[in-house]
Amino acid sequence: MFVASLLASGSLFAAVQPLDRLVAIVDNDLIMQSQLNQRMAEVRQTIQKRDDMPMPDEATLRQQVLERLILESIQLQIGERAAIRINDEELGQAMQTIAARNNLTLEQFRAALAQDGLSFDTAREQVRREMIISRVRQHQVGGRIQVSEQEVQNFLNSEVGKLELSEEYHLAHILVPIAESASTQSVQEATRKATDLYQKLRQGADFAQAAMMVSASESALEGGDMGWRKAAELPSPFDREVSLMRPGDVTEPVRIPGGFVIVKLLEKRGGETPQMRNETHVRHILLRPSEIRSDAETRRLAERLYQRIQNGEDFTELAQRFSEDPGSVREGGDMGWVTADALEPEFRQVMENSPKDLLSKPFQSTYGWHVLQVLDRRSVDNREQIRQQQAFGFLRARKYDEELQAWLRQIRDETYVEIKP
Repeated sequence: MFVASLLASGSLFAAVQPLDRLVAIVDNDLIMQSQLNQRMAEVRQTIQKRDDMPMPDEATLRQQVLERLILESIQLQIGERAAIRINDEELGQAMQTIAARNNLTLEQFRAALAQDGLSFDTAREQVRREMIISRVRQHQVGGRIQVSEQEVQNFLNSEVGKLELSEEYHLAHILVPIAESASTQSVQEATRKATDLYQKLRQGADFAQAAMMVSASESALEGGDMGWRKAAELPSPFDREVSLMRPGDVTEPVRIPGGFVIVKLLEKRGGETPQMRNETHVRHILLRPSEIRSDAETRRLAERLYQRIQNGEDFTELAQRFSEDPGSVREGGDMGWVTADALEPEFRQVMENSPKDLLSKPFQSTYGWHVLQVLDRRSVDNREQIRQQQAFGFLRARKYDEELQAWLRQIRDETYVEIKP
C-alpha cells in the first residue's frame, strides 16, 4: 500500500528512477539485471587477469553469462526441492579452505576481495550456491554413472590406460651443444666437456647451477627443469633409463642430433611403487542396548559371554547365537581381513592393542558392547588395488563429464525459460 501511494502521486512518480529490471524468468525464479551486471563484472575481471584470453564483445559476454545464470537457477531450484542446505558451519569451513589455498588468512582474503571491488558477503553467498549446485550434480548425475569391473580391466590393458597410470618422472637436463656442421675437433671438445661435466655432477656438483652456466636448452635459466614427464613421452634411450633410476641419479652423456644430453631424476611418483597396507583378521560379538535391554544389562551380558569363552566355549557358536552385527553374525563374528582406517575409533584402538589370539575384555563403542579377538595380522602389497582404484576414478570422471553435459542440456530443455528483451 505504501508503494501504491507513492505511485498515485504525480510528483513523486516523476522522481522515481528504475533501480532494477527483469532479464529472465526461469521456472519459479527471476534473474534481475543487477545480478547479470554483477556477474559480468566478475567475469570481466577474471578475463583481464589472464594475458592469454581475449575479452569477448559485450553481446557475447552477456549471452554467455546469462545462460550460466539460467543453468545455475535451474540447479538451485532442483536443490531447493530436494531440501539441500549448506549450513553456516560448512560454509565457514569452505571459505577458510579457499583462503588457505591462496595462502591467506580469512581476514586477508576478505581484504583481497575488497581490493578487487568484491564484497565478502557476496563471495560467501556465491560459494554457498556453488556448494548446493555441486551436491545437486552429485545426486542427479553421480547416480547415473556405472563403471564395470570389465571396463576397469579393459582400461588397464589398453595403451591409454598404461600411459595414464604409468610412473611419472620429474626431470632436469643439460644440453652441451654441437653444431650440425661441427668439425671433428669441435665434436671431440664437446665430448670431453660433457664427460668432465658428468664426472663433476657425480662428485656432487650442483646440477641446477651447472645447467644455468653450461646448458644450451631453453630451460637452462630454470636449472634445466623439464617438469613432470611419463616414460612414454621421452625419447629413447631415456624412456628405459629413467625407469631404472632413483631420485638424484644422473645419466651419462647421450648423443642426440643437437649435442650431448645429461638427465637428472629429481622425483618420481605413481607407477608400480610398492604400497604396503597393514590388515588385521578379527572376529567379534556385538551386543546393542535396546528398549527391552538397558546399557547396563547389555554390558553384563557381554561380560558373561567373555567369561564363557574364557572357560572354553566356542566363540563361533556364541557369536552366531548372540551377536547383533548383521555383517558378521552368519560367519560366527568373523569380519575377515580389515584395515584400521575403515573402523570406528574405539573398535580400532582395542583391535590394534590386542595381542594375537588373546580375547579382549568387553568394551563399548558407538554401536554397542563388543568382545573381539585378533586372529592374525599381515602386511600386503596394495599396488594392484591402487591401480584399479585409479582406473575406476579415471573412467568415472570421464563418464561424469559426458553425463553432466547431457544432463545440463536436458534440464535446460525441460525448464520454462523466458528471456526478456
